[in-house]
Amino acid sequence: MKKDQELIQDFQNGNEEAFNELVRRYLDLVHGFFQKLTNDEMEAEDLAQTVFIKLFKSLKKFRFESEFNTYLYRVNANTANTYFKRNKWRNILHLDQMVEPSFDDNQQDREWKKEELWSAISRLPKKQRSVVMMRISEMLPFKDIGNILDMSEGTAKVNFHHGIKRIKVLLGIIE
Repeated sequence: MKKDQELIQDFQNGNEEAFNELVRRYLDLVHGFFQKLTNDEMEAEDLAQTVFIKLFKSLKKFRFESEFNTYLYRVNANTANTYFKRNKWRNILHLDQMVEPSFDDNQQDREWKKEELWSAISRLPKKQRSVVMMRISEMLPFKDIGNILDMSEGTAKVNFHHGIKRIKVLLGIIE
């Protein structure tokens, strides 16, 4: 089985099947990332497709200065940031239109809290949002998050701390 770097080189040399292999390897990961973010199957599919279209266009110029999975996380984060920016008002309004959860339906209550959490995350500043998304949805260590977002591990921790504090304010947990 070829390594990612070899597949990228093959793709750069004109072998589109090499790109298809990368898609097969990472589709579930990318789709899962967006499924957690949006809680919407169609949105997750659209966003995953957007990521792979971006990769198809950009991998021809990939310079192997970072690992492919680091590059992929950056594309995911940028796509998620664009999604949140584009849907900011829709996400905020969606919260206002939600039906109050019933107390005896734990599943409905969990879904309501999950949507409320992701809506709060979508309102964070870009750096905080990226760090929080990667930490919560992918459970990445701060060192990896720092590498992906081109910041120090300490800066990633600080952004996470401030992001979580802001989420608590947005959710009314603290003032």
